[in-house]
Amino acid sequence: MLCRAALSPLVRSPGWCFVSPPHAIAAISRLYFPCHNQRLRNESIRCWSNIPFITVPLSRAHGKSFAHRSELKHAKRIVVKLGSAVVTRGDECGLALGRLASIVEQVSMLQNQGREMMIVTSGAVAFGKQRLRHEILLSQSVRQALHSGQSQLKDVAIPVLEARACAAAGQSGLMALYEAMFTQYSICAAQILVTNLDFHDEQKRRNLNGTLHELLRMNIVPIINTNDAVVPPPEPNSDLQGVISVKDNDSLAARLAVEMKTDLLIVLSDVEGLFDNPPGSDDAKLIDIFYPGDQQSVTFGTKSRVGMGGMEAKVKAALWALQGGTSVVIANGTHPKISGHVITDIVEGKKVGTFFSEVKPAGPTVEQQAEMARAGGRTLAALQPEQRAEIIYRLADLLTDQREEILLANKKDLEEAENKGRLALPLLKRLSLSTSKLNSLAIGLRQIAASSQDSVGRVIRRTRIAKDLDLEQVTVPIGVLLVIFESRPDCLPQVSALAIASGNGLLLKGGKEAAHSNQILHHLTQEALSIHGVRDAVQLVNTREEVEDLCRLDKLIDLIIPRGSSQLVRNIQKASKGIPVMGHSEGICHVYVDTDASVEKVTRIIRDSKCEYPAACNALETLLIHRDLLRTPLFDQIIDMLRVEQVKIHAGPKFASYLTFSPSEVKSLRTEYGDLECCIEVVDSVQEAVEHIHKYGSSHTDVIITENEKTAEFFLQHVDSACVFWNASTRFSDGYRFGLGAEVGISTSRIHARGPVGIEGLLTTKWLLRGDNHVVSDFSEHGSMKYLHESLPLPQRNAN
Repeated sequence: MLCRAALSPLVRSPGWCFVSPPHAIAAISRLYFPCHNQRLRNESIRCWSNIPFITVPLSRAHGKSFAHRSELKHAKRIVVKLGSAVVTRGDECGLALGRLASIVEQVSMLQNQGREMMIVTSGAVAFGKQRLRHEILLSQSVRQALHSGQSQLKDVAIPVLEARACAAAGQSGLMALYEAMFTQYSICAAQILVTNLDFHDEQKRRNLNGTLHELLRMNIVPIINTNDAVVPPPEPNSDLQGVISVKDNDSLAARLAVEMKTDLLIVLSDVEGLFDNPPGSDDAKLIDIFYPGDQQSVTFGTKSRVGMGGMEAKVKAALWALQGGTSVVIANGTHPKISGHVITDIVEGKKVGTFFSEVKPAGPTVEQQAEMARAGGRTLAALQPEQRAEIIYRLADLLTDQREEILLANKKDLEEAENKGRLALPLLKRLSLSTSKLNSLAIGLRQIAASSQDSVGRVIRRTRIAKDLDLEQVTVPIGVLLVIFESRPDCLPQVSALAIASGNGLLLKGGKEAAHSNQILHHLTQEALSIHGVRDAVQLVNTREEVEDLCRLDKLIDLIIPRGSSQLVRNIQKASKGIPVMGHSEGICHVYVDTDASVEKVTRIIRDSKCEYPAACNALETLLIHRDLLRTPLFDQIIDMLRVEQVKIHAGPKFASYLTFSPSEVKSLRTEYGDLECCIEVVDSVQEAVEHIHKYGSSHTDVIITENEKTAEFFLQHVDSACVFWNASTRFSDGYRFGLGAEVGISTSRIHARGPVGIEGLLTTKWLLRGDNHVVSDFSEHGSMKYLHESLPLPQRNAN
């Protein structure tokens, strides 16, 4: 075993001190470390740099690997194995410097969080090959120039370079590069070269173990590599009983991880992870979680473009490490879009690469659930409209028939939420179910069933392109919907009914605060679906899946619909990778009181808009008052009513300027309070009210109260929101109240669906062309056919 420590100074000081024990200095006679004129203490030295210092709970008893990705954030001791394909350039001569610098930055960040990082690296052969090729070219060029006496050189042939010689030439340069990079983050690095004998000889094993522990204690990052300059060729089938031989850096990393009782081994290669078929083949799918015993179902491809091992070697090493109590993730370290954060993403528990786990979940994975939902949705769409309606009617009956069981489950959720004290009062109200809520749900579901008879497959356009060539545009389901909702179990049957009516597959991810309620409501939904054999069309995600990971399943999910707080919606919009998100991030709804407003209507509409359900997204948040109404009896009535209802008032800047003693001035005119609070602001005209709404609103729902029809029409035509009302409460912005039966949400998008989204918003279209031996060449300038483009009458819609 050879050990070379490359130590960058943490603190510039004239003092030096000697470091023990002797086995920590192997191949160097003395190892010095700068410090403040004192011996290094036993405590770990924390390095400060330009990377944020973050404290996380890291301690855990070693001996059993992590069962779930979400637990990886607790890993303290981590080995990062860098494959040859990660470290080297595409031409295999030289190092990928940008990629390597990014990896060093991530390792430094984790080291400065208090973790113990180790690197098992390749690259010495590639770096040495670059150096030797350069030397050979230079030497041959000089000789050629001397012999020919001419400055023009002929092409120089490069001999085949022996790998061990390349390794010998490249080791020092590789380590010098690591040393320079880690110095940028005030991190020290130490090189250790090992061979198989260092693990088989008991004394050498103890020395290696002691050296590594001493380096970690001093907050130094060990960089380990096989000593390729002297290592013999690997022998086939040379594994000892229960011990993996060090044939390549995969087996070295696994052996090292187990020897050092490491929490996590990250293996970076040039593929995304483990696939069920060779990567690149049509049927290849990335395996998210790999379990011992699954290797029989996997086909291994060829090894990477460089390096000793292929994927089979990586899997063997990973399973051996897993058996020794170390969690393993195999991921891509070369992809330009993810390599800059792949290591930190893995440690944060994000779905990157293939995670090896000994704990197999009882149910299907979320990927399998999405595939089941797609297959079930296609079967659902193929049913007759009457059959889909029958399923929804059955679900409505179950909501009332199983009322006691539903309310009992909901009571458990409420008790747990109250005991933990983690939900605010508005969220507790959303979580609560009641007999009246269930009855309203059942009524809404029956409305959906009645209105869904001709939703899927409805012809919305017919065109005769030419003789015997007819084109139709028909409605079809979007595909697989992912609906993420918080604290609202009543959302589950509503959304399920809309998905069933529109023939879509559905993935549901509810908040854990409503787990018991969601479980029984989903069970009843599947019971209703079973009457026509489409039980799998609606899936409830119960795994410990992070929402951000669900938003990355762009090959399995066609549309994401968030139902919850504005923060939830914003997070999902930010996390979604290639999947459209339908919804609104905020519900900043306005009511404008015009000079011609009716006294009787004003207080009723404002009270209902703000106080009927203040936590709703369609509740009033900003009240705009025409300036001429200030200091009038109508204005006094509005203020008195809000005080009686215990609504806290915030004054807008203009409103505050009119008052001697004003309420607290609003911090922002773009505030969604979601409680018994609102902002009051003054405007000079309906035009200014419209401008205010466009500047500070969220394009959700806005209202004018006036008896002047001309003013009202101006407001209705010029306010650019999803819902614009005249003399009606903002609370009417709702799918059930619109007669849609229910809604999956309210969309403020400007494409596809807008406003309360019912069945129609969950449909898209496809084109059907029926011809008879038609080809485009017949319609050319000298062809025999002409385009007609005649509009044809639509088929009669179902009267029911």
